[in-house]
Amino acid sequence: MKITTSGESHGKGLFAILEGVPAGLSLDLSAIDCALLRRQSGYGRGARQRIEQDRVEILSGVRDGTTLGSPLTLAVWNRDYENWREVMAPEGCDTAKRRLTAVRPGHADLSGMRKFGQTDARNVLERASARETAIRVAAGEVCRQLLRALGVEIAGYVRSVGSVSDEKEYAFEELSRRESTLGMMDEGVAARARAEIDAAKAAGDTLGGVCELRVKGLKSGFGSCMTYAEKLDARLAFAMMSVQAVKGVEVGLGFEAATRRGSEVHDEIYKGERYFRKTNRAGGIEGGMSNGEELVLRAAMKPIPTLMCGLQTVDTQTGLPAVAAPERSDVCAVTACETVLEAAIASVLAEAVLERLGGDTVAELADRYGRLPV
Repeated sequence: MKITTSGESHGKGLFAILEGVPAGLSLDLSAIDCALLRRQSGYGRGARQRIEQDRVEILSGVRDGTTLGSPLTLAVWNRDYENWREVMAPEGCDTAKRRLTAVRPGHADLSGMRKFGQTDARNVLERASARETAIRVAAGEVCRQLLRALGVEIAGYVRSVGSVSDEKEYAFEELSRRESTLGMMDEGVAARARAEIDAAKAAGDTLGGVCELRVKGLKSGFGSCMTYAEKLDARLAFAMMSVQAVKGVEVGLGFEAATRRGSEVHDEIYKGERYFRKTNRAGGIEGGMSNGEELVLRAAMKPIPTLMCGLQTVDTQTGLPAVAAPERSDVCAVTACETVLEAAIASVLAEAVLERLGGDTVAELADRYGRLPV
């Protein structure tokens, strides 16, 4: 399976083409829209979320709600494009308007301008913007529905915001009960996190955090130890690190494994009706392959680099010191990041399952998956 996305933050829309989705998958469009809504939600989001009301439109590959096996094309139209048409229209526009040369530290602005030979950071930031993740969420939800047809489920929650962290551990079944404003599990912790977001907003600053993701029902043997490109943990880390503002990824114990002895890190193996482990410090992946246990992944999101208080920078037009441009932005988008990470993980797992099992139809795929040992 292959997924390609396109589109700019303030362009006409965002688009995805999914090649290799089997025929016979009944798509729940309302579930895709719900995922898009979750991406726009969360305490600390900015004004853009009140303008856009994201909905998916299917342009090809589906008839009567069911996939045909042909390339699937998705669209999420940008409502804000009407306010930006004179600046962004591909047919012709006024490129002098909304020009950005006071490049923002921590963003793609300066590096992108130098790489692509641009004199206006807008030609870079429009694609680098996290607005792009709306279409990734839509595509990822298609992949999630494919995985769900096999009995594989994905869930997650926000583990920390800024300095406020929830150190408790939760069972997969509990994750559906996360509170709504920040996607955290403990309302008391969430209240402290909201207070920290308020303080950051008052200071014109931003906050990041950590998301934890889980996968339940994935059988063993997906991924491979034979080449590094096939390792499942490497592929998942790549997908998660590709999400805007993510600066670190952990699998299982992650960095904590480096501080423990081997006897406190490796999961001992037992045999009953199936092989199993009483602990899951490896996070469900050993030797680059799923081992049948729950996948446990975490991602660290840095604070958004667009600050209302502005950071010191250089104006690339004049070469003089300047204050970074305050593009419309969020104070905290960790809740949205968690939703995007679920989509990124779903895309990798759907691809890995199809690579191993193949099948032109969902029925074929489900039959092959069902015959794998637990």
